Parts: sequence; C-alpha cells; structure tokens
Amino acid sequence: MSDVPSAAATPRPLAVAVALASVYLVWGSTYLAIAIGVTGFPPFALGAIRMLSAGALFYAVLRWRGVASPTLRQWRNLWAMGVFMVLFANGLVNLAQTEVSSGLAAIAVASMPLFVAVFSTLKGRRLGAMEWAGIALGLAGVALLNAGSELAGSPLGMVCLVVAPLSWAWGSVWSRDQDLPPPFMSAAGQMLCGGVLMAAASLLLGERFAAVPSRDAILAVVYLALFGSIVGFSAYVWLLGHVRPALATSYAYVNPAIAVLLGTVVLHERFDADTWIAMAVILASVVLVTRAPKRG
Repeated sequence: MSDVPSAAATPRPLAVAVALASVYLVWGSTYLAIAIGVTGFPPFALGAIRMLSAGALFYAVLRWRGVASPTLRQWRNLWAMGVFMVLFANGLVNLAQTEVSSGLAAIAVASMPLFVAVFSTLKGRRLGAMEWAGIALGLAGVALLNAGSELAGSPLGMVCLVVAPLSWAWGSVWSRDQDLPPPFMSAAGQMLCGGVLMAAASLLLGERFAAVPSRDAILAVVYLALFGSIVGFSAYVWLLGHVRPALATSYAYVNPAIAVLLGTVVLHERFDADTWIAMAVILASVVLVTRAPKRG
C-alpha cells in the first residue's frame, strides 16, 4: 500500500484548517521547545534522542500498516538526506540555540526558501524577476540580521544559522531527483539515519550531561519527537497532497512570527530594532519567492 495521500478528493475546509494550524503552531513552537531542551540536554544528544525515537516509532507504525521498507539504494539516499537535513540543518539549530534566542534562530532559518530558489537554478529551473527580487531582498535581510542583532556577538551562532538553512535547502533540492520511498516512509528513514549521525556527532564531540535533565527539558524533547517530528511532518505531507503548494509552504513565513511570539511570552526574549527590521525584510522576501509565478 502507499502512504501518500490522494489529492483526487477535495479536502474539507476544516481538515485543511487543522493541518495548517498543526504546521504553523507545532513547527513554530519547536524553537521554544529546543530552547528549553538544550538547558538539560547537549545539542546533538538532544537531536539524536528526538530523531531516533520519532523515526523508530514512525517506521514501526508504517511497517505495521503495510508500507514497504526502503530499498538498499533508497537507504543510501536517506543517509545522505540525514546528513543535510538532520545532522547539519537540525543539529546546527540546536547548537546555535545554546547561545542565541529561539526567536532569532527562527528568523534566521526563515531564509531557507531563498536558498532553495537559488539552488534550483543549478537544476535548470529559471527564476522570474519577482523571485530574483525576493532573493536579493532576503539576502539583505540576512546580512542585516547577522550584523545588527545578538548574532554579531556570537560567531558560533552566526555560522550555525547560516549553514543550517543552506543545508536544508540543498538537501531539499538534491532529493527531488533521487530514488526515495513514499513521503512518510522517507521521513521515518531520514529521521533514523539522521538520529544515528547525531548520536555519532555527540560522541565525537564528547558531549556530557552536566546534571540530570529537568522535567521541563525532558518534556520538551518528548514534544519535539512526537509533535515536531511526527505530527508536524504528517500534517505537512497531507497538505502537499491536498492543497496548492503556495498554501502548504506558507509555514515558511508564519513559523518565525509564532516562534518570536512564544519566545517573547514564555522566555521573555527581547529583540532590538535591527532584529525586527531584519525579520520584516526576510519574511517579505520569502513571500515574494514563494508567491512568484513558477517558470520552467
């Protein structure tokens, strides 16, 4: 059987609204959860626990439902995606959030669609004037964010929050031409492979637990595994199969606003004027890129 949702039937508005709310709120809240989680877990150990537990549970459910296991070639591609989209993308965000705020991390990662558009040109897709304008505007916003915010005082955070969206974008574009299992199984396999890589990175970096993690930190990791990795991705894949791509990918400019709001309310994070301006510029650029008419 296939684990890909059918787009033949018109989805109910309530189902679309619930799926969008899940992607907006769950993925927007993961930055807050990471900020809490890294208070008790080393960053790569946190990622390993999150991805391995979520991936194993997701994989077991899919196999129980009759979804075929990935082939050897597909596993090879999933390992590569685990490097780009889990180890580097997710792991470096975890590492960055040991030094910078959750809201700032979300703003920086919001630049990801800009890099997807740029890397797509390497695959032969021509960009329109609106997309190039969005990319130029977005890069200016990223430059402002790195120069005028708390990132300027955190070289580690700056590097991590540039490499992470670049890696996710490249993995997204590269994977389009690869032999992969259906989307849900692809996600499960990617999480398993990425989780192993995160565990290896944690060991190589000599990460150690300073103390027994607090209840809040443990609950944050559970939330990241169950909701951030499984519920959020499932809702996103369902949306891709039932609504237009522009609506499904609208999370790219909603998540940062959710993350900033939660960081401000829950963690009392504060941002200077340069950060607010950079966020507005980056989100405006993402709207331009994601809403632009697609060309061949």
